[in-house]
Amino acid sequence: MTARSIRGAVATVLATVLSISAAACSNPGDPDAGSGSGAGSADSAVVGIAYEPDSLSPLLGYGKDGNSKIFDGLLALDGEMTLRPALATALPEVSADGLTYTYRLRKGVTFSDGKPFGAKDVVFTYRTILDEKTNNASRTELDAVKSVEAVGEGSVVFTLKYPYAPFAQRTVLPIAPEHVAGGQDVNTGAFTTHPIGTGPYLLTKWSKGEKLSFRANPDYWGGAPKIKKFTMAIIKDDDVRATRLRSGDLDGAILPPNLAKGFKGDDGRRTYAATTYDYRTVTLPTHNKVAGDTAVRRALDVAVDRQAMVDSILNGEGKPAYGPVPTDSEWFTKGTERTHDLAAAKKILDTAGWKPGKDGIRAKDGVRAAFPLWYLTGDKLRQEHALAYASDAKKAGIDITAEAGTWEVIEPRMKQDAVLAGGGSPADPDFDQYTLLKSSLAGDGFNNMAWYDNKAVDTALEAGRRSGDKAARRAAYDTVQRELVKNPGYTFLTHIDHLYVVDDRFGPLTTQVEPHDHGLASGPWWNVEKWTPEGAEK
Repeated sequence: MTARSIRGAVATVLATVLSISAAACSNPGDPDAGSGSGAGSADSAVVGIAYEPDSLSPLLGYGKDGNSKIFDGLLALDGEMTLRPALATALPEVSADGLTYTYRLRKGVTFSDGKPFGAKDVVFTYRTILDEKTNNASRTELDAVKSVEAVGEGSVVFTLKYPYAPFAQRTVLPIAPEHVAGGQDVNTGAFTTHPIGTGPYLLTKWSKGEKLSFRANPDYWGGAPKIKKFTMAIIKDDDVRATRLRSGDLDGAILPPNLAKGFKGDDGRRTYAATTYDYRTVTLPTHNKVAGDTAVRRALDVAVDRQAMVDSILNGEGKPAYGPVPTDSEWFTKGTERTHDLAAAKKILDTAGWKPGKDGIRAKDGVRAAFPLWYLTGDKLRQEHALAYASDAKKAGIDITAEAGTWEVIEPRMKQDAVLAGGGSPADPDFDQYTLLKSSLAGDGFNNMAWYDNKAVDTALEAGRRSGDKAARRAAYDTVQRELVKNPGYTFLTHIDHLYVVDDRFGPLTTQVEPHDHGLASGPWWNVEKWTPEGAEK
């Protein structure tokens, strides 16, 4: 997961009024976005995204899964999600016991302020993230790191506590400059909003709630981008984002399926579908007397009609979800699919003593089977999932009330109230499941939002994380998925394909297999620094 393990995006989302104000009052192609014109200009691109980061510091979690436009990691992921060198000259040299990773660093790389990049910056970045004083909720992702040491200016050696199989994938994490960030408060310093990196773009302005504006780094070690100006317009409301795309205010945008289909067949635009690990799930808080009851959880798990959600809400652009692992992943445990069976749901509740009242809603020991379900304001997909879930639940005798709110409203309620949440990471099972389910992370920001507590799952998560043997790891994650059938602390609903509509003057583009955190670092602009649009100098 990200710094906020299951959440609406890379970071906290502002209230709807800010997004609508941004849409009504701010043109992302204005001079604040950098030099030159905005949408429609040959050497610029303006795209609409749904969310905004809390911080632009990799020390606090920004860009940790790669594709930051401002920074580079030691490694990067290509279009096939294969690791390739970035600030390192090659993939790491790994010792036979899997405990030592040695990276040789690229020479001649400079930060955007002209200062040289070196081993000390890598050491500084990882040590700072591992420091408990740093407010990075993703610190557990680097739990395997025992030490990181520079060997001269040209090499860095990581020593691990245990053979953590996916460690190399963790080193797509962006590198921060020690000479800048090292002299500031890591949590509140200017670097969090005025970053300096080695990446293909430089931040020119961050108008919070409105846009992030970038210009090409002419001295980028990978070659100066042809897109000289790149703007991310932050538009939380799906309908507003579609309207601005239609009006020509945006060159591209991420859209939910029901809105993206309105652009199919449009001259001058292309729709791109990215397969993902992105799921929608309902948290069932352990501390809620109804949602925390195992029988209620199991009943909801079979009462929900996942395929109907895929068909009606996603227009077929996705698939049913039975856990964080998609059914077409090599890590999915066959046999853990849950068939929609309302009769079985009612039987589970009857057996557990949840009896229907005169209004059809069940009760047990004086407790009515009812609880609220919060979803993010302006997010049509979450709203539709929440309403469909509540409708299915009511047929089983459980009264769920869907409520809309911002994260500022929702977060304080998460211990007791259910949330229509999202998550998913394509890299490795550990990346998503540990922060989603580990009991020790309950209440840690957006990690383990359901306060799920299952000793068998805790043990399996540690086994999967600490083993270097794939067969042993597979057995561990099989255990996790089977335990989620017995006691589902979440009701997983769908895995969603991401849809993007982009002006076709940029030519045929590509997408990667995407995580939950999309739009900001993913989408067809995952490699915008490589684009050569029509009219731009070849």
